[in-house]
Amino acid sequence: MADCWNSDTGEAVFRTRDDVKNMRIKVRIERVTTAAALSLHLQQQVLSQQDRGAIELETLKPQGHTGDNEEELVVGWQEKLFSQYEMELFQNEAACQTPLDRQYQTEVKSLNRTKGRRNHRIFTYTDHDRYTNCPPFNELYSAELLNTMKSSPTSLAERMASMRLRRQDRCTMDYNISKSKIINWEPTEEFVRNSHVVNNAMLTMHIMADLGPPARLGQKENEYLLATIKTDGHRTVIVKPDFNKGKEPYRIVTDGNSDVWHLTMENVSTAMKPEEKEREQNMYKDLYVRHKEYLSGLVGQDFEMPPAGVLRYLMNGEIVSGKGFEYDNLYIHFLLELPKSWSSLPFQSLSGITQTCRTRTSRKENVAFWSYPFSFEAFCMCEKESEESVLQWPVLYFRVLSRDWLECYRTEGYGYLLFPAVPGKHTVTCHTWRPVQTGTVSELRRFFIGGSPELEDHSYVRIPGTFKGERLSRFGFCTETTGSVTFNLHCVQQSRVFVDATRLKKRRQKVSEQLGGFSQQGAVSNILDAFQRARRRMQEARESFSRDLIDTTS
Repeated sequence: MADCWNSDTGEAVFRTRDDVKNMRIKVRIERVTTAAALSLHLQQQVLSQQDRGAIELETLKPQGHTGDNEEELVVGWQEKLFSQYEMELFQNEAACQTPLDRQYQTEVKSLNRTKGRRNHRIFTYTDHDRYTNCPPFNELYSAELLNTMKSSPTSLAERMASMRLRRQDRCTMDYNISKSKIINWEPTEEFVRNSHVVNNAMLTMHIMADLGPPARLGQKENEYLLATIKTDGHRTVIVKPDFNKGKEPYRIVTDGNSDVWHLTMENVSTAMKPEEKEREQNMYKDLYVRHKEYLSGLVGQDFEMPPAGVLRYLMNGEIVSGKGFEYDNLYIHFLLELPKSWSSLPFQSLSGITQTCRTRTSRKENVAFWSYPFSFEAFCMCEKESEESVLQWPVLYFRVLSRDWLECYRTEGYGYLLFPAVPGKHTVTCHTWRPVQTGTVSELRRFFIGGSPELEDHSYVRIPGTFKGERLSRFGFCTETTGSVTFNLHCVQQSRVFVDATRLKKRRQKVSEQLGGFSQQGAVSNILDAFQRARRRMQEARESFSRDLIDTTS
């Protein structure tokens, strides 16, 4: 007989879609002691000599019950199989104290009246049994009963163990901390929710075996743990040890008699039939379709549409960063200006202020990263505008300020952002400037005590709201270019004209014309973009010409 067994007694984790109550495990135990091996050898020898009539076979047949040396049993999830000890225990009225004990007493009496229990040595402890969570049983669970190989630690393991001890000696401990607050013995629901304590209730089942001598069955010291099965409410099954799956059996050595037993575990759960599997898949599909219809019913099929002749403009933006400013600890104060034909919701705030942000060096520049989100919703009454006028878009004015450790405030720059006329995602960089006064007194005041010239009307950054003339002159107004601010914009436009244009298969330019002034605004924007591109090309050509001239001279 080959002396080999499976020493891998680790647990295995399975995830299943089927209900755990359909799980079936075949458990087989077999005694492989020296006496049993000798008896088997003698039987084989007798079989070979039976024809010669030397020894009668009946004299060497094993005496006792057929389940004394081996037993094979199929166990279901939370199936209660009584041991010999429990059969004798639950017959006593005084030992039955709980409703579960009285239920077991009824089942034991029923088994005694009928043909008896179908198991001999193998039995189970279910989740609610009195012996499932008792401390002695937990010690059995933690012990390596299925692996009796005496293995000495390797040199690497010994070195790692000594390293752990040295690190523990090096750890310092603060004895001023109250030890009574380390463990919260009565946690509240809010404490559990805030602390993210995961406490999944596990259902446990133990498969046991009474490995005592045939004449001494029913004694607690002869009970040995074969396997442990756990599951939670999320279709996760933990089996320890794992199923053999064609590998060698596990080995169990008893304490008193030094008997050796082999354990084999197989998963014999009934596989789903093709028609049942198809029925289950159809059920899941139907469930998903109903859930989708439920969500669609909550959202609704009809979107909220603005009235006729009204353009709804939704802006979800982000103030990303700013760079090129003189001082640190920057923040931005911004406000939204709506033209005459525009309006907003009464409860919506049209101004805001970001958090104070310190700069950090990025590509040799001091950059402040705000990442401040903002959102505006505005409505345009396009029917009030004539077709020849240009549609005016909302403008976001902003001012960059700084604050030092002495609580001195300084204006770092003014700028504005024109809402894009085209919906979608846009990344815009706005350059800023600040007004300055001639002379050194204002600069000294700005450096030591803060303060600088400010604009009374923020719209003067672009075109003042009070300006009524044809030409705006800023002659004599001294300014200084400072830094720049980057915005990320996500714009959405909604109007009934867009829906009508889609139905009539018109072009977007024709839709814009119906809103009044969109086409003219688009033409002006296209002209300005072409002018900017031509200006950049001219600057690049001028710089390249200057470099070629310098190279030729040198």
